[in-house]
Amino acid sequence: MAFDYKKEYKEFYLPKRKPEIVEIPAMNFLAVRGKGDPNEEGGAYKEAIGLLYGIAFTIKMSYKGDHRIEGYFDYVVPPLEGFWWQEGVMGVDYVHKENFEWISVIRVPEFVTEAEFEWAVAEAAQKKNTDFSRVEFLSFTEGLCVQCMHIGPYDDEPATVRQMDEYAKAQGFELDFTDERRHHEIYLSDARRCAPEKLKTVIRHPVKAAGE
Repeated sequence: MAFDYKKEYKEFYLPKRKPEIVEIPAMNFLAVRGKGDPNEEGGAYKEAIGLLYGIAFTIKMSYKGDHRIEGYFDYVVPPLEGFWWQEGVMGVDYVHKENFEWISVIRVPEFVTEAEFEWAVAEAAQKKNTDFSRVEFLSFTEGLCVQCMHIGPYDDEPATVRQMDEYAKAQGFELDFTDERRHHEIYLSDARRCAPEKLKTVIRHPVKAAGE
C-alpha cells in the first residue's frame, strides 16, 4: 500500500476544527513563487500548480523508467500547499487578492535529494517539452504554529483565523509573521470538483511565546 503522508502524519494534515498549537519539523518541498490573484484564469498561480504537479508525478512515477532513486518507496503525492502574504499586511487581506504574493508547494519524500530533484526537472522538461525552471527545491522548518481545519469557502477563512488568533493569545502565544514565516494553507479538497461549503483547508499561522 502506498505511503500516505496525510494518514501517517494526521497531526499535520488532519487537525480538528478547533485551533491547536503544533510544532512543525523540517520538510522538503517542490516550490514555485509568484504574485497575483489565484483565481485569475490562465494566471501565474494556475500555471505554477501545473508545474508543481509535473515534477511531483515525474518523481512518483520514476520507478517505471530506467532511473532509480535510492530509498524510493511508493507514496501518495501529498496535497498542494501555499504560503501567502501581501506587502505591508500582517496575515492576509482577503478583499485584495490581486496583491497576493505566494509560494505554492508540494511536499516530497525524504529520499528526494536536490540531485534527484534536478534529474526530475530535466526529465519532465524533455518528456513534456515544457520549461520547469521556475520550480525550486525548498527545505523549510516551519516551527511553532497555531493551526485549525477550515471547512467552507476560502473567502470564509477570516472567521476561522480569528478563532486561531484568539486561541493562541489565550494559550500565551502571539503571532510571529516574518519574511520567512507566512500565512499557510494546505488544500485537502479539489476546488474544481468540491462544493465550496465542503472544501477542507488546513490553516496555519506562525506563533511564538508572548513577549519573546
